[in-house]
Amino acid sequence: MYTFDGNRKEASTISICIKPHTNVKRNEKKGSFSEMATKLFASLLLRSYAGRLSSRVPQIPSHLRIHHYGRLPLSTTASNDHHLGQGDDNQEDSNPRRQRRRSLLSVPGSDRRKIEKALKLQNQVDAIVLDLEDGVPVDKKEEARELVTETLEKIQDLGAGSAEVCVRINALETGRLALEDLQSILPHPSLQAIVVPKIEHAADIEFVSRLIHMTTTNTTGSRQETRPVRILGAIESARGLLNLEEIAKAGTGRSSLPFQYMDALIFASEDYCADLELIRTTSAKEMLYARSRLVTVAKAYGLQAIDMVHIDYRNLVDLQQECQEGREMGFTGKQAIHPSQLEIIHQTFIPSKRDIEFATRCLQEYEATTLTEGRGACVVDGIIVDAPVYKWAIKILKQGGDHNGL
Repeated sequence: MYTFDGNRKEASTISICIKPHTNVKRNEKKGSFSEMATKLFASLLLRSYAGRLSSRVPQIPSHLRIHHYGRLPLSTTASNDHHLGQGDDNQEDSNPRRQRRRSLLSVPGSDRRKIEKALKLQNQVDAIVLDLEDGVPVDKKEEARELVTETLEKIQDLGAGSAEVCVRINALETGRLALEDLQSILPHPSLQAIVVPKIEHAADIEFVSRLIHMTTTNTTGSRQETRPVRILGAIESARGLLNLEEIAKAGTGRSSLPFQYMDALIFASEDYCADLELIRTTSAKEMLYARSRLVTVAKAYGLQAIDMVHIDYRNLVDLQQECQEGREMGFTGKQAIHPSQLEIIHQTFIPSKRDIEFATRCLQEYEATTLTEGRGACVVDGIIVDAPVYKWAIKILKQGGDHNGL
């Protein structure tokens, strides 16, 4: 048994014991996923112990345990890892490489027919989410994982059109299931994003980020190539909402780890309602605070904000209203569970022709006023247009793609 002397402030080496999990089989192959996961656990635990920083550094989730033993020097810390770049304060719409995600269509990973149907919609949906979590019965998890892996291979050969290919893994609290999901999907070049459900701590994002980095990064000499895989984090509980800012920091390179794999925060309404014992209403007023907070944190850290599923998928009238409310609150997209929802979602989460026309006039009039007349505001259609309205107009035109050079 290895021990750590908590009274020592300095040490050249710390030895850690990672306790065995009875459901995880040992993989002796050098460089295997299990070995990488072990090193990851050890590295994160070292960060927690070294220098007596445990009160400030997030712990690796306690439910993730593998039966390897690790012995690593203190130099195996985040400060020595290559990273994607330091975090900045850019807003969500300032990243030109970010995938547009007005719609995320979830498909059960165990249903071949629905997966094939979704792939035929590849140019009508922004993101296809192959679900290994709630959409799959417990006794079909392994079967679903095999089918999703097969689908990723098929997409690699045939392509997926303009749709982003995502996989929703099982929650990290499941331990073995989540690890096996990641082990199966990360090697596939066709994988573009991972939906991580039930995030409650920054350590959840740090864990997945480390695995993405170790699996998708190839180093040749001084050159490093990284295959981009993004993280879409689902917030589904009171604890997740309370820790939302730390979660966003961890995903955007502003915490103790420098990785910036996170692109979006997703509000998962049904699990959130169950956790808080809320009474679900058609007005969704019981979730106003949670939705507003998620949007606020997402925008503060340059992330997309994806709104909740409309579970009454046949009621397109209520869907339209819910989409409009979501866009007015600042959401950039919405989850979908049926193809019939896609058209309304897409129509709502882009600026209307009226919005674009008004924004264009605001932009033109404000620029003309400030440049030629030296005034700080103008009037367009009876509305006073000053600097904040000008910024709004720029963002509307960016979303609509109708203003060149922005």
